[in-house]
Amino acid sequence: MKVIDFVLVISVLLLSPHLAAKQLNKSSYSGYGVLTEQNAIILALENNPNLAQMQARYEAMKSLPSQVGTLPDPILSLGAVNFPTDSFERSQEGMTQLQIGFSQAFPFPGKLDLKEEAAKFNAKAAYFDLTEMRMLLASNVSIKWWQIFYLDRAIETVNRNQNLLRQFVEIANTKYTTGDGLQQDVLLSQLELSKLIDKNIQIVALRENQIIRLNVLMNIAPRNTIRLPNKIDLVEKNILSEQQLYQLASQFRPLLQKHKALISAAKSNLKLAEQEYYPDFNVGVTYGNRTGENPPYMGGDRADLFSIKLGIKIPLYASTKQSYKVKQRIKEKFKSKYAYYDEMNQVKADIATNATNYSRSRQQLSLFESGILPQARQTVQSMLAGYQVSEVDFLNLVRSQVTLFNYELQYWQSVSQSNQALASLQASVGRESIYE
Repeated sequence: MKVIDFVLVISVLLLSPHLAAKQLNKSSYSGYGVLTEQNAIILALENNPNLAQMQARYEAMKSLPSQVGTLPDPILSLGAVNFPTDSFERSQEGMTQLQIGFSQAFPFPGKLDLKEEAAKFNAKAAYFDLTEMRMLLASNVSIKWWQIFYLDRAIETVNRNQNLLRQFVEIANTKYTTGDGLQQDVLLSQLELSKLIDKNIQIVALRENQIIRLNVLMNIAPRNTIRLPNKIDLVEKNILSEQQLYQLASQFRPLLQKHKALISAAKSNLKLAEQEYYPDFNVGVTYGNRTGENPPYMGGDRADLFSIKLGIKIPLYASTKQSYKVKQRIKEKFKSKYAYYDEMNQVKADIATNATNYSRSRQQLSLFESGILPQARQTVQSMLAGYQVSEVDFLNLVRSQVTLFNYELQYWQSVSQSNQALASLQASVGRESIYE
């Protein structure tokens, strides 16, 4: 069965979003023309505001590693030192001076690298968050598109069956008028026709609701008119085994890659916490300018002064501060690992569920195409021929037509569900190539 490989569309857009936008059928913006599944996905990936805010978040987080991996800003200090309060004369006291100083903090070697490393892993996790969102958005669009496709086929089926029941009404009226039929046959056919009219009203309303949801995903007006293709080539595809799909998901599913990045970030944060037991340093230099003359026994002008100092931050409260930070980071690392295992189990469950749904839908389609629908159509034709010569009860004729109508709806529902399951399966695996 032909389904748009929406993850491939995502990859194309990641590499060249503007090119993809140019290739988009512009008529789909205004609601005229046919909206294909691929165009719907492109529209959503280009315009969805939730995706845009996640893109902005990722771009912001990409700027963090450089910030946290750089030395703290140095401090420039200016001072007036040891001025006498009786005169405030610079030359009165020997230690009176104007100072200019410069100091720089130096974290213990390795700390900045670990901070930058952790920030890079967090930015990487944000990237996989963005990729996951793009994939889920494409999957949701694909699912909505196929739901609307089913509803279009359901409306066609209802309209076709309305026409058939109108023919039944005419036949029943003719037989009743000539005395060969019963009035209850006429009433029964009219009742079934009314039921179909009510069914059509419900399906049309449901289609409108689904269109609103799809339009919201594409970030266009909720009431924008959408017209889907009437016919699509349906080609059956055999998917890989569940074990193979599990392996692919472990390699390619962005959600799992995100948790792997978070585990790496937690490890870097743990190493950084262990480094907090080591001191940081602060180096400063000061130049002091003096005026006036030395005492007579020394002679000459007073010399300027130069100072240098080294500060060391002592982890004096390590037992109640640094040690608890290490414990915190250890727990955070375990939390990240458990979150990964939990997500992996959920991904496997999703893959198994979607694979089962796809297999069931394909089996139903095969059964409908090869057995149920041909048999139901033959039954209706035989019943109609028999009723026209008064050999078949009208109630059985109507029942056979209603049965055929329900099977036709189930057939198109299976078509839609198999494609929805395939789209969900591709999203669960995180890769478009899931076929044998």
